[in-house]
Amino acid sequence: MKHFDKNTFKVTKPVKLKKIKTSFNLGESKREIKKELEEVREALGELQDTMYAHGKYGVLICLQGMDSAGKDSLIREVFKDFNSRGVVVHSFKVPTELELRHDYLWRHYIALPERGKFSIFNRTHYENVLVTRVHPQYILGENIPSVTSIKDVNDDFWAKRFEQINNFEKHISENGTIIFKFFLNVSKDEQKNRLLRRLDLKEKNWKFSPSDLKERRLWNKYQECYQDAINKTSKSHAPWYTIPSDDKPTARLIVAKIIYDTLKEYTDIQPPALDEKIQKNLELYKKELKSE
Repeated sequence: MKHFDKNTFKVTKPVKLKKIKTSFNLGESKREIKKELEEVREALGELQDTMYAHGKYGVLICLQGMDSAGKDSLIREVFKDFNSRGVVVHSFKVPTELELRHDYLWRHYIALPERGKFSIFNRTHYENVLVTRVHPQYILGENIPSVTSIKDVNDDFWAKRFEQINNFEKHISENGTIIFKFFLNVSKDEQKNRLLRRLDLKEKNWKFSPSDLKERRLWNKYQECYQDAINKTSKSHAPWYTIPSDDKPTARLIVAKIIYDTLKEYTDIQPPALDEKIQKNLELYKKELKSE
């Protein structure tokens, strides 16, 4: 990639998703893209080791997108060179009974990364302003005191929820969590092709659910909700990136490069200095081991 500007994909002003391309030409062959991804993810793995030793920052990777946008395969391909002790993937599905006994951010809060580690949210706290906004009746299951009927799930309710999410992200950012939010922007036609592939390939059948088609019928509503969520919550400390995702290898490389290039800007992330006393006695320790 001769030139890569992460700001090409960064949301710094209100966007209209209909006008954002779902494909992007990196000017490289498939082989070159694959090779560069291998290099970037290896560099990311080394940087993660340094961050683990440094122990000052945690990294939160948020992945959102329509069904079949490529979240699972992106996680597999971008983070495969990480030390397993330094990265945890959380896939948030329908809230459990225990989770519903807490506020909606609780299950996300307890999954935040420790300092020195990465947490990947495969679907995120934004489901609480996406799927629940498309299906507002789900909110009734949260047993919120101020919500007694579907009429209470109104514009004021969503405005407060966006404010809560912004406050949540600002708080964790100010306390050492570096936040990346990626919207994997896939076209409706490409989603159709991927869903058909799930049906055509026996080994992919398990991924298909009839609910995929039900939600696909609500495509326009989801796009409206995604657009609103992105525009209201893309902040300097927690920016959204819209990633063209009709081609999975391209999307993976773009995400990997954005993460790596951003983390390299944190010049304070360095391996911890060795204790002076240990440093002075390194040769003594070597001699002791060799004399065994």
